[in-house]
Amino acid sequence: MSRPALTEAELRDALLATVRAMGTARLNTGTAGNASVRLADGMLITPSGVAPEACTAADMVIMRADGRTEGRLAPSSEWRLHADVYAQRPEAGAIVHAHPPFSTALACQRLEIPPFHYMIARFGGNTVRCARYATFGTQALSDHVAEALEGRKACLMANHGMLVFGRDLPNALALAVELETLCEQYWRTRQLGEPVLLSDEEMAEVTERFKWYGRPSERTQE
Repeated sequence: MSRPALTEAELRDALLATVRAMGTARLNTGTAGNASVRLADGMLITPSGVAPEACTAADMVIMRADGRTEGRLAPSSEWRLHADVYAQRPEAGAIVHAHPPFSTALACQRLEIPPFHYMIARFGGNTVRCARYATFGTQALSDHVAEALEGRKACLMANHGMLVFGRDLPNALALAVELETLCEQYWRTRQLGEPVLLSDEEMAEVTERFKWYGRPSERTQE
């Protein structure tokens, strides 16, 4: 059975809780980063330039599909990233953009994350790409991210950070934490030398197994 859709008030609470949890998980500090959740006609996104601890649920900004905003604060300066992902990826229900230490360190080296660990497959392919650099908040940056996200749920952003989308806010946050963990593992592994990478065949087997990973047994479904 599918869960009932959350109300706008519940989504506001969930988005605020998510952006605060990003700080707790060391994905962000201060006013860095942002998050959003899809609405039937647009999205609900965190405001620009306000630390999560200073926000209330009422401060989350509605942005309609036609670009109109509703709220007393301006939407995140990265609203184009979010709007374009929702427009291009119908499976995206929520988005997390962050500047965590290890993801950002690799992004500043403009490194793609190779299949050094099988959990890379969680993000939709054999690698996590690094999007080309462009100034924050620009359409060029959004275009580069869209290119890096082709066939993927996440990417690094050159000299910037990371972006992850999921089916909902808890899933997007969990994937962001998982990606940062993988980035730390890759960074540490590189201190010992170049890692041994999994083959295309090995990653294909992992990808196939992930098709049912985490799903409930048919015997438990009503």
